[in-house]
Amino acid sequence: MNFKEISIFDKEYPESLKNIFDPPMKLYLVGDYSLLNKTKIAIIGCRKYSEYGRSCANYFASELAKKDIVIVSGLAKGIDSFSHNACIDAGGKTIAVIGSGLDIVYPEENKWLYNKIIKEGGLIISEYPLGTKPLKYHFPARNRIISAISDGVLVIEAKEKSGTLITVDFALDQGKNVFVVPGNINSSNSIGTNNLIKEGAKLVQNISDILEDF
Repeated sequence: MNFKEISIFDKEYPESLKNIFDPPMKLYLVGDYSLLNKTKIAIIGCRKYSEYGRSCANYFASELAKKDIVIVSGLAKGIDSFSHNACIDAGGKTIAVIGSGLDIVYPEENKWLYNKIIKEGGLIISEYPLGTKPLKYHFPARNRIISAISDGVLVIEAKEKSGTLITVDFALDQGKNVFVVPGNINSSNSIGTNNLIKEGAKLVQNISDILEDF
């Protein structure tokens, strides 16, 4: 694979990242970095998903991809993985922001998805140099990149104290639109999402609810 390194002083460095609090001084990339110049929606949610969450991730990722919108996520289990994969299967392009060096795939079981993203013209991004292990604190930090490079963030399933909500906080600080799929009131996976709606995030039921903001 051809890994590329860009610094905050290079012209290829995304403008949207320069303006955030604590921008990464360097980015490590593999794949098509021209995708950074396209319209992008981040899709995030639970690792321990429900079938409803999986269905929603597949629907929104595939339908947005058909509208030439790049899907951004974190290559984690659950909603992230379904979103990346559904986007590709619909003929779209996807960006994964990871919490390790580009030569270390985490979780290891998603190596097939990592390779599929590259093979199908997507992009993998990290702020960590090659050889960096996936340490626990890397994942909350990478979330600021997910939200910063995206034009909006779509939340599908989040528990009351979910790591997904960290990304939402970054998105709000960065002035990004936050979209939320409402959930079953009897499911613990819906407490975080439904609370976001009560706090003013935009409830979405289909992709038209997202596209009307762009």
